[in-house]
Amino acid sequence: MTLCMDSDSAAENMKELQEEGNYVFKEEIHYTVLKTSLFFSGDGFTVYDSHGQLVFRVDSYGPDSRDLDELVLMDPDGRCLLTVRRKRPSLHQRWEGFKGERRDGDKPTFSVKRSSMIGRARTGVTVEVYDNPGEEYHIEGCFSQRCCTVFNGMKENVAEIHRKVDPTTGVMLGKEVLSLCVKPGFDAAFAMGFVLVLDQINGDGSIGDDATAEPTVHPTTEE
Repeated sequence: MTLCMDSDSAAENMKELQEEGNYVFKEEIHYTVLKTSLFFSGDGFTVYDSHGQLVFRVDSYGPDSRDLDELVLMDPDGRCLLTVRRKRPSLHQRWEGFKGERRDGDKPTFSVKRSSMIGRARTGVTVEVYDNPGEEYHIEGCFSQRCCTVFNGMKENVAEIHRKVDPTTGVMLGKEVLSLCVKPGFDAAFAMGFVLVLDQINGDGSIGDDATAEPTVHPTTEE
């Protein structure tokens, strides 16, 4: 449930938390996630808040410029927030997450894996948190259609991924633009880490059949 507060107070509260490197908020947060390349999965992302301010980014410049099995989520100033890295060999496409920039010898803090090797579009994904035994999340839905829900161990909805709708026209945008909704109390950087892994697991090299038929716009301020 979203807490009631005036917009100035909410913005100030959000700013203070982000300055401390904390992306857990008391109110529901909505982000616009823009995939910055349509040619290779994981090429890059930029993430904006509802005021059009850059919050997160993932940079890459083509399939040969870096290890595609490792992606780094950064804040607008380039500070590393978390790293996700594919574990090899792994039958279930297991990915491991690290706080900040991963260095040799670092132990992962969480892992993400497909629940089944069969199928891809609607296969569930499980997230296990290592530094908090018993904490687990499940991602259900179809990421290729940009429709997923993240549930905690108590089956509570903590985050959602949907197709982005232009608030001024009501037009659904292409699959390179998605909406990430993060519920109160859940870490938004953690949720964005899930988006990175889901994008890799789905191998979304080309965005989709209808991507060219739908307009792409820069994120705008939402009411």
